[in-house]
Amino acid sequence: MTQEFPPMTSHRPYLLRALAEWIADNDMTPHLLVDATQAGVQVPASAVKDGRVVLNIAQRAVANLMISNEAVSFNARFGGVSYPVMVPISAVLAIYSRETGQGMALPEDVGATRDEAPAAAELELVEQSSDSPTTPDEPPPAGKRPHLRIVK
Repeated sequence: MTQEFPPMTSHRPYLLRALAEWIADNDMTPHLLVDATQAGVQVPASAVKDGRVVLNIAQRAVANLMISNEAVSFNARFGGVSYPVMVPISAVLAIYSRETGQGMALPEDVGATRDEAPAAAELELVEQSSDSPTTPDEPPPAGKRPHLRIVK
């Protein structure tokens, strides 16, 4: 006997709010990595590079910051000119601290198809090759630690 539950709302805005608060509570500067090619993203075209934009969302840098379940919105200055910014939650790829780089690439929503999901899978675990393969229970050989690399 299986019980059907209604679909849950996206977990991405909850993670985004929590990480933004954590970064700010540690006196760091929260930055968002945004896919500027997605529909609904409103940022100055001059701020976009290679289809992406990094946005500083620190309280001292923006006005009227709101992270709702649908979008991140605020007013910010770009080149001295005030500009309203709107970013759908689905366009946010990652949030991190400018000072330390600590943060998270936001995971895809459960049940989302690849076409609907953000490109947060751009962070991949890369293991340096070694002469002898290791089993999952075995630690990597000394000097051959796995690391994260941003793939563009």
